[in-house]
Amino acid sequence: MSIRERLSGNEAVATAMRQINPDVMAAFPITPSTEIPQYFSRYVANGKVDTEFVPVESEHSAMSACIGSQTAGARTVTATSSCGLALMHEMLYVASSNRLPITIAVVNRALSGPININADHSDSMGSRDSGWIQIYSENNQEAYDNFIQAFRIGEHKDVQLPVMVCQDGFITSHAVENIELIEDDKVKAFVGEYEPKEYLLNPAQVLSVGPYDTPMYYIEHKRQQAQAMINAKKVAIEVAKEFEKISGRSYGLFEEYKLEDAEQALVIINSTAGTAKTAVDKLRAEGKKVGLLKIRLFRPFPAEEIAQALKNVKTIAVMDKAESFSACGGPLFAEVRSAMYQLIEKPNIVNYIYGLGGRDVRVEDIETVYSAIEDLKEPENVYRYLGVRE
Repeated sequence: MSIRERLSGNEAVATAMRQINPDVMAAFPITPSTEIPQYFSRYVANGKVDTEFVPVESEHSAMSACIGSQTAGARTVTATSSCGLALMHEMLYVASSNRLPITIAVVNRALSGPININADHSDSMGSRDSGWIQIYSENNQEAYDNFIQAFRIGEHKDVQLPVMVCQDGFITSHAVENIELIEDDKVKAFVGEYEPKEYLLNPAQVLSVGPYDTPMYYIEHKRQQAQAMINAKKVAIEVAKEFEKISGRSYGLFEEYKLEDAEQALVIINSTAGTAKTAVDKLRAEGKKVGLLKIRLFRPFPAEEIAQALKNVKTIAVMDKAESFSACGGPLFAEVRSAMYQLIEKPNIVNYIYGLGGRDVRVEDIETVYSAIEDLKEPENVYRYLGVRE
């Protein structure tokens, strides 16, 4: 029987960590993710977990310590935000190329500069090609559920990749919501014990980790890494089906909200999906055929599945809470438009950059986007900003 609670997103993730009881957590504080290691360190101090907590001097050191412990055979977690994730950037590639299933809670926050501590997705989107699986969470419940599933996905024998579980800073990380927790024993049984096949502290095996990779072998290793990311899509679906059995909550690669007969659709990620759903409900009540596709799994990107889900809509607005400075749109837009290219008859599609630096996005703002794409005819300007003072 599920346990009803009222928790912030940070508390929810820390609770999931407690239930999983990882071997090592190495972390350095940064707003708005600081509470996660803070809460978890209490569990360590109170003896509720037997995790080795490693306080370090920087986020670069945090990921370095995580790489060391996971290589040694220890299930390892951490948490960070914004410039902390950016400081880890070098080591993110080391973790993924060494096929180390570290799990990190990323509490999304704008990257400097100018200095800003509020939510957008420039941090995790800046790491989108580092070889980490990326899962995004609309609310506190999803942050909790996704974090539990992340271990099963990353540690699967056909994957063996690190996983980022993302949620919006302050919007979900600090806001308290009703949440249903799963019993500790069920979570522990679901995740299982970490039993790596190869690890440095195995006395029966000679192992070298992170050696120089010559041109004779490097591309083959990258191909193996790429295949692991491809495999993660199938594994994520399998894990979600098993998770539904213990939670009653269903997850897929993405969520289709009133999309079955929609003529206009938004593609969106993380907490703004909740605002957009309210706008969809309001416009549906007015007789408008609008819908929403909320991406959960961004890496690996489910291109074929998204194209099929959106093939019957007339117009699409892809909402990016990050700017890629490509001069033609944001990162989510580039992925979605590329996915739609394979279709013979393609919907008209535009991009909206919104909410940078935590700029508030209201239901009325989402309604203006639906209104703008209602009669969209091969737009000249596909690269747009929402709510900017020109």
